[in-house]
Amino acid sequence: MSVSIRETGPEAGFPRLLREWRQKRRLSQLDLALTSGVSQRHVSFLESGRANPSRNMILQLSETLEVPLRDRNAWLTAAGFAPIFRARALDDPQMAQVMSAVRIMLKAHEPFPAIALDRAWNVRLSNKPFDLLGAMLGDDIWGRVGGDQRNLMRLFFHPQGIRPFVTNWEAVGPLMWRRAQREAEALGGLEMQAVLDDLAPLQDSNALWSAADTALLPVMPFNMEVKGVRMSMFAVVATFGTAQDVTADELRLETLFPADAETEALFRGAAAGRQP
Repeated sequence: MSVSIRETGPEAGFPRLLREWRQKRRLSQLDLALTSGVSQRHVSFLESGRANPSRNMILQLSETLEVPLRDRNAWLTAAGFAPIFRARALDDPQMAQVMSAVRIMLKAHEPFPAIALDRAWNVRLSNKPFDLLGAMLGDDIWGRVGGDQRNLMRLFFHPQGIRPFVTNWEAVGPLMWRRAQREAEALGGLEMQAVLDDLAPLQDSNALWSAADTALLPVMPFNMEVKGVRMSMFAVVATFGTAQDVTADELRLETLFPADAETEALFRGAAAGRQP
């Protein structure tokens, strides 16, 4: 016979997680009740530990709050249930069609750079133009920025990374840092928060909160100059809308587009074998 032991009280596992995620989404108990179809009284009882949630109630509330699948598993575990969302490795046979779709999208985006990131902004897959762009920065670029993976935040914010080549850093740097902070909060990203904590002492904190006035631009390009070659690009991010696996849920496809005709010609010329 198995016995399920559940923590109780307002500071215990599930009540705390529910309250924290509701507050992250900036919802009152009434807001959550109205959007989830659960009575405000029951939401209050769940947060106070006066009521234990059913498995379906956990899934209903976590769906309403757009809780990432990894954290939905944590909700289930905290309430005494088994996690239901698997975290398959990228080379798992059941991930084959997902990864095939990712590779097709990366390939289709050529001659422009594209990468697949996890929620800590580690580069999991990349296309040839992105690799060539990295090679322009030096074959040892990833080793210079530290870490045991190709991490995009380290590439941008480590002093030995890409920052010296970004000519509009005062505009781009603060926006990227804030985006990473928002994602770490919205996605419950402890891994991303660890990267931010490691990089924060290397930053000028005043500069990160004093972005240049760029409100007139429709999107913010980042402009680079490497060995006399000038480039201007902007990013578009895509995710899986119906992911039921933790790994797929956390993948982000970041595609870079040329922000001007000169950059477009540069990448198209490189694809045709013409060196810049």
